[in-house]
Amino acid sequence: MIAELRGTRKYYSIANLCWVNGYTRQAWYNHLKSVQLHFLEEYIVLEKIQQIRKELPKTGCVKLHKELNNGFLQAHGITMGRDAVFDLVRAHGLLIKTKKKWVYTTNSFHRYKIHPDLVQRRPAIQAEEIWVSDITYLRTESCFVYLSLVTDAYSRKIVGYHLASDLKTIGCIKALKQALKDRKYPSRPLIHHSDRGTQYCCDDYVTLLKDSHIQISMTQTGSPYDNAIAERVNGILKMEFDLEKTFKNMAQAKTQVDLAAYKYNNIRLHASCNFQTPENTHLLENVNPKIKKVAIFAPIVT
Repeated sequence: MIAELRGTRKYYSIANLCWVNGYTRQAWYNHLKSVQLHFLEEYIVLEKIQQIRKELPKTGCVKLHKELNNGFLQAHGITMGRDAVFDLVRAHGLLIKTKKKWVYTTNSFHRYKIHPDLVQRRPAIQAEEIWVSDITYLRTESCFVYLSLVTDAYSRKIVGYHLASDLKTIGCIKALKQALKDRKYPSRPLIHHSDRGTQYCCDDYVTLLKDSHIQISMTQTGSPYDNAIAERVNGILKMEFDLEKTFKNMAQAKTQVDLAAYKYNNIRLHASCNFQTPENTHLLENVNPKIKKVAIFAPIVT
């Protein structure tokens, strides 16, 4: 039987197969080279994606495509659209699975004054026009710890943060003081927007804002949409920079927070910043004006 099959191999040569299907041998070899080139290009792109993911492990397909198109694909003579990048990432099991978790860190029932909402979800047109503040929780093996954040609504830059072992006001004050110390445009009028939590309404925090000549704005309904940028930053830090995991202790959590804040400000591209980093956007104020027409406190896709 084997001898019979060997005797018929000549009828299945490349030349015969090409003739039966109406192709030339040259067309076959060109097709073979095309397939080989395609696999080579995918390999090169996957290598680059893995490099990006080493710095930003939770980078999604949209930002991967933007990073690849920032000179890398052109330098290698590769043409690959966003859908092709998505298909490649999915085919290799590299899609990011997101998790949503909520823990309440706000107590809105207190004796302090609730200031009016001066923002009303309007867009910021320059850096240090509106700051948004919020508190989120992190886990350690023994307890929760609490991260206070101050974010610029225009550039999405984290301008101040502090990790504390409790929900006392001092953590928020330290984050605010860091933001005030590093202001780039101190002469600009500034609004501080937050929820109605005790930490932001208490005398010490309000006094610091007033002494710094900052207007005070607060949400009125308790809806997360009224402070969506702050909520979004919390989610990005947890989902993309592994702050949702349980840390061994406070020191380990702080080290990870410092690294996450640096990468968030200086490496991660933001769709709301025309795919620039918050640091560049804050300094250069080069955000696409068409994008900034979207209300800054509406949900943002990144």
